[in-house]
Amino acid sequence: MTRISRSGVSVDVPPGWEGDIAGGGHQLLADGGREPTVLQVASFPLPAERGSFGSGAVELMRNGDVFMTLFEYGPESVGTPLFDRQGVPQSVTSGDFDREALQFGIAGQSGLQYFFTERGRAFCLYIVLGSHLDRADLVPRVNAVLASLVIG
Repeated sequence: MTRISRSGVSVDVPPGWEGDIAGGGHQLLADGGREPTVLQVASFPLPAERGSFGSGAVELMRNGDVFMTLFEYGPESVGTPLFDRQGVPQSVTSGDFDREALQFGIAGQSGLQYFFTERGRAFCLYIVLGSHLDRADLVPRVNAVLASLVIG
Protein backbone atom coordinates (compact mmCIF):
# COMPACT_ATOMS: atom_id res chain seq x y z
CA MET A 1 0.00 0.00 0.00
CA THR A 2 1.29 3.45 -0.91
CA ARG A 3 0.12 6.61 0.84
CA ILE A 4 -0.11 9.81 -1.19
CA SER A 5 -0.52 13.25 0.32
CA ARG A 6 -0.78 16.87 -0.81
CA SER A 7 -2.53 20.05 0.31
CA GLY A 8 -3.82 18.42 3.48
CA VAL A 9 -5.42 15.48 1.64
CA SER A 10 -4.04 11.96 1.98
CA VAL A 11 -5.15 8.45 1.06
CA ASP A 12 -3.79 4.91 0.79
CA VAL A 13 -3.53 3.63 -2.78
CA PRO A 14 -4.04 -0.16 -2.81
CA PRO A 15 -1.52 -2.44 -4.55
CA GLY A 16 -2.17 -2.51 -8.31
CA TRP A 17 -4.04 0.81 -8.21
CA GLU A 18 -2.83 4.25 -9.26
CA GLY A 19 -3.35 7.54 -7.49
CA ASP A 20 -2.49 11.20 -7.87
CA ILE A 21 -3.18 14.48 -6.12
CA ALA A 22 -2.95 17.60 -8.27
CA GLY A 23 -3.31 21.29 -7.60
CA GLY A 24 -3.99 22.54 -4.18
CA GLY A 25 -4.28 25.53 -1.98
CA HIS A 26 -6.51 27.27 -4.52
CA GLN A 27 -3.48 29.13 -5.80
CA LEU A 28 -4.31 32.04 -8.08
CA LEU A 29 -3.90 31.16 -11.77
CA ALA A 30 -2.96 33.53 -14.59
CA ASP A 31 -6.61 33.76 -15.73
CA GLY A 32 -7.74 34.83 -12.25
CA GLY A 33 -9.19 31.42 -11.38
CA ARG A 34 -7.97 29.20 -8.58
CA GLU A 35 -6.41 25.75 -8.85
CA PRO A 36 -8.43 23.20 -6.84
CA THR A 37 -7.06 20.16 -5.04
CA VAL A 38 -8.01 17.08 -7.07
CA LEU A 39 -7.36 13.57 -5.75
CA GLN A 40 -7.82 10.67 -8.17
CA VAL A 41 -7.50 6.96 -7.42
CA ALA A 42 -8.23 4.14 -9.85
CA SER A 43 -7.93 0.37 -10.05
CA PHE A 44 -6.57 0.70 -13.60
CA PRO A 45 -3.75 2.75 -15.18
CA LEU A 46 -4.65 6.45 -15.24
CA PRO A 47 -3.96 8.19 -18.54
CA ALA A 48 -1.72 11.26 -18.38
CA GLU A 49 -4.45 13.44 -19.90
CA ARG A 50 -7.73 13.32 -17.96
CA GLY A 51 -10.31 15.67 -16.60
CA SER A 52 -10.96 16.40 -12.94
CA PHE A 53 -14.04 14.17 -12.97
CA GLY A 54 -12.48 11.39 -15.03
CA SER A 55 -13.01 12.28 -18.67
CA GLY A 56 -10.31 10.46 -20.58
CA ALA A 57 -10.10 7.79 -17.86
CA VAL A 58 -13.59 6.39 -17.32
CA GLU A 59 -13.81 5.49 -20.99
CA LEU A 60 -10.97 3.00 -20.37
CA MET A 61 -12.70 1.21 -17.50
CA ARG A 62 -13.57 -2.48 -17.55
CA ASN A 63 -16.34 -4.15 -15.54
CA GLY A 64 -14.21 -4.74 -12.43
CA ASP A 65 -12.70 -1.25 -12.32
CA VAL A 66 -13.21 1.63 -9.91
CA PHE A 67 -12.44 5.33 -10.42
CA MET A 68 -12.63 7.84 -7.56
CA THR A 69 -12.04 11.57 -7.52
CA LEU A 70 -12.18 14.06 -4.69
CA PHE A 71 -12.57 17.60 -6.02
CA GLU A 72 -12.18 20.63 -3.76
CA TYR A 73 -14.34 23.66 -4.39
CA GLY A 74 -13.36 27.16 -3.31
CA PRO A 75 -14.03 28.74 0.07
CA GLU A 76 -17.09 30.50 -1.35
CA SER A 77 -18.82 27.07 -1.45
CA VAL A 78 -18.49 26.43 2.29
CA GLY A 79 -21.79 27.03 4.03
CA THR A 80 -23.92 26.69 0.90
CA PRO A 81 -26.79 24.17 0.89
CA LEU A 82 -25.04 21.82 -1.57
CA PHE A 83 -22.19 21.30 0.91
CA ASP A 84 -24.33 21.02 4.09
CA ARG A 85 -23.22 17.45 4.86
CA GLN A 86 -20.38 17.41 7.35
CA GLY A 87 -17.46 15.01 7.20
CA VAL A 88 -15.78 12.63 4.81
CA PRO A 89 -18.03 9.65 4.02
CA GLN A 90 -16.61 6.60 5.77
CA SER A 91 -18.38 4.11 3.54
CA VAL A 92 -20.92 3.75 0.75
CA THR A 93 -23.38 1.01 -0.17
CA SER A 94 -24.29 -0.57 -3.49
CA GLY A 95 -27.65 1.22 -3.23
CA ASP A 96 -25.87 4.59 -3.36
CA PHE A 97 -24.84 4.01 -6.99
CA ASP A 98 -27.00 5.05 -9.91
CA ARG A 99 -26.56 4.81 -13.66
CA GLU A 100 -27.91 8.38 -13.93
CA ALA A 101 -25.31 9.85 -11.55
CA LEU A 102 -22.50 9.82 -14.10
CA GLN A 103 -20.79 12.95 -15.42
CA PHE A 104 -20.20 11.02 -18.66
CA GLY A 105 -22.85 8.37 -19.35
CA ILE A 106 -21.18 5.12 -20.40
CA ALA A 107 -23.28 1.99 -20.84
CA GLY A 108 -23.01 -0.43 -17.94
CA GLN A 109 -21.30 1.96 -15.52
CA SER A 110 -22.79 3.63 -12.47
CA GLY A 111 -21.67 6.34 -10.13
CA LEU A 112 -22.31 8.51 -7.16
CA GLN A 113 -21.68 12.11 -6.21
CA TYR A 114 -21.37 13.08 -2.55
CA PHE A 115 -20.98 16.76 -1.64
CA PHE A 116 -19.70 17.60 1.83
CA THR A 117 -17.64 19.93 4.01
CA GLU A 118 -14.66 18.80 6.08
CA ARG A 119 -12.58 21.12 8.28
CA GLY A 120 -13.98 24.20 6.58
CA ARG A 121 -13.25 22.86 3.07
CA ALA A 122 -15.94 22.00 0.45
CA PHE A 123 -15.58 18.81 -1.61
CA CYS A 124 -17.32 16.53 -4.08
CA LEU A 125 -16.51 12.83 -3.91
CA TYR A 126 -17.28 11.30 -7.30
CA ILE A 127 -17.02 7.53 -7.81
CA VAL A 128 -17.54 5.51 -10.98
CA LEU A 129 -17.92 1.72 -11.04
CA GLY A 130 -17.11 -0.15 -14.23
CA SER A 131 -20.21 -2.30 -13.82
CA HIS A 132 -23.50 -1.33 -12.24
CA LEU A 133 -24.48 -5.01 -12.13
CA ASP A 134 -21.32 -5.90 -10.15
CA ARG A 135 -21.56 -2.95 -7.72
CA ALA A 136 -22.01 -5.18 -4.65
CA ASP A 137 -18.62 -6.75 -5.40
CA LEU A 138 -16.92 -3.40 -6.14
CA VAL A 139 -18.17 -1.36 -3.16
CA PRO A 140 -15.86 -3.07 -0.61
CA ARG A 141 -12.89 -1.93 -2.72
CA VAL A 142 -14.24 1.64 -2.65
CA ASN A 143 -14.79 1.48 1.11
CA ALA A 144 -11.23 0.29 1.73
CA VAL A 145 -9.94 3.45 0.04
CA LEU A 146 -12.49 5.70 1.79
CA ALA A 147 -11.44 4.31 5.18
CA SER A 148 -7.95 5.69 4.60
CA LEU A 149 -9.00 9.14 3.28
CA VAL A 150 -7.93 12.00 5.56
CA ILE A 151 -8.52 15.72 5.05
CA GLY A 152 -6.49 17.98 7.32
